[in-house]
Amino acid sequence: MAQWIILHPARIALAIFLVLTLLVVTFSASVRGGLARVRELYHEHFARAHRERQLVAAMGFYVSFAVVRILTHAIRAGRGPFHNIEMGGRHIHHLVWGVLLLLVVGYGWLLQIGTDIRATSRWPGRILAFLYGVGAALTLDEFALWLNLRDVYWEREGRASIDAVLLFGSLLFIGVLGGRFLHALAREAFGHRHHR
Repeated sequence: MAQWIILHPARIALAIFLVLTLLVVTFSASVRGGLARVRELYHEHFARAHRERQLVAAMGFYVSFAVVRILTHAIRAGRGPFHNIEMGGRHIHHLVWGVLLLLVVGYGWLLQIGTDIRATSRWPGRILAFLYGVGAALTLDEFALWLNLRDVYWEREGRASIDAVLLFGSLLFIGVLGGRFLHALAREAFGHRHHR
């Protein structure tokens, strides 16, 4: 049981986020120009707003997933001030809040808020991207609930939620790290087809 707690996906996600943050802080402290160089590298790799939104969404996703998993374990164990949200005797799953966030973000993007089209500032895009990541984490953390149409969060079938989070998280990670390379490959592949 102790080994399972140590290797829990939420703790792994939080640990990865903390290690990356520590690396940035260490890098900025050890390199001449420190924080200015980190800012320069950031602008170099995320000059395009859509790439920055991918990064922000991924950060929101990973941090939210880790926090929600830790909170649900605390609620189940009866630790801390945390408890389930109930209305009229009905448990409101965090899936509901995730779906609501995804609807708000989707509607914002329909209005072109935070997109490259009407952007005068990157902040609306960053905020909506972060909320998208949070909403996706809240929703996919209860994927097994919507797959089975019953609350299986703590049962064996609940593993489907972890699998969904890992799959979507991997796609976000690939998008952030491999976006330029995959885009260049696609351009090459489709470019060669048109010349034949």
